[in-house]
Amino acid sequence: MEHGSFSDQSKSTFSLVDEDHTFANSVRFTLNQDPRVTFVGYSIPHPSDNRVNIRVQTTGDPAREVLKDGCQELMLMCQHVRSTFDKAVSDFKIKAAKTKTVDEDSDDDMDSE
Repeated sequence: MEHGSFSDQSKSTFSLVDEDHTFANSVRFTLNQDPRVTFVGYSIPHPSDNRVNIRVQTTGDPAREVLKDGCQELMLMCQHVRSTFDKAVSDFKIKAAKTKTVDEDSDDDMDSE
């Protein structure tokens, strides 16, 4: 849900249900990198309330569009982290398999002596 002025779309507060500090702080970080953003902050109204409010103020662009762009940028960052992690795991498994094969070969050489 968006709370804002119809006359000034550059300032809005967005209430997101079923979100917490993890998402809100990540979006805040991403939006702080955007030169169109003059202010971004978030609050959680109550610890038992599963809702977060994100306030966005821009240099003139619609806050809704800037938030949307920030979420898309965050998705790209998460995809990059995931692919980097998956590649590192794959590389580790390949290296471990090669090491295991070399160890088995050296064990076979010792058995034949």
